[in-house]
Amino acid sequence: MKKENLKRVSVYIDGANFYYGLKTINQRYSDVFFDFEKFVKEITKENKLVTIYYYNAPLKENYNKYVYWNQMGLFARLRKIPKCKVVLCKRQKRVDADEKEYYIIKGDDIHLSLDMLRDACKDKYDKAILISGDGDFTQLVNYVKQEKKEVNVYAFKDLTSVDLINKANKHFWIDKKIVNKFFWRDRKKSNHK
Repeated sequence: MKKENLKRVSVYIDGANFYYGLKTINQRYSDVFFDFEKFVKEITKENKLVTIYYYNAPLKENYNKYVYWNQMGLFARLRKIPKCKVVLCKRQKRVDADEKEYYIIKGDDIHLSLDMLRDACKDKYDKAILISGDGDFTQLVNYVKQEKKEVNVYAFKDLTSVDLINKANKHFWIDKKIVNKFFWRDRKKSNHK
């Protein structure tokens, strides 16, 4: 492919949606075992990668130390990926009807939306790749396309809004085969047998 035909691509990853999407494939799967760097290289090849944005919220350390430190390891790995910006939001405690505590992430959708729309308006990319199936992003995709930008969606079939898929230029399913292909392996450990 000639250099002048290269598209500038920015990738926007909805971390919580990705985590729950993995659970639709296998309850034991976790995002801490996914190689986001390798996956992004695969889906942006033949294009010029501008930026990767990853949005999520850190767990509370007292939640489960093992899970907490695995998540911290994931964030550290993401920060080492060239051109990757990790945007951490807040977790807010809620109480359900049975008085059980649970947490929701606040701010991730708005941060992702503002970043993608701002970058479109500032002509920072030609194509946006949204890694989320969240129907809340349907209007965002509409607005970004009005800026004459292409939007491709990568999502999990069981956790995807039909409206979002219908608005995207193209959509691709993240399935078990893809997850297994991009299973993260610690290169230091795999080099020592």
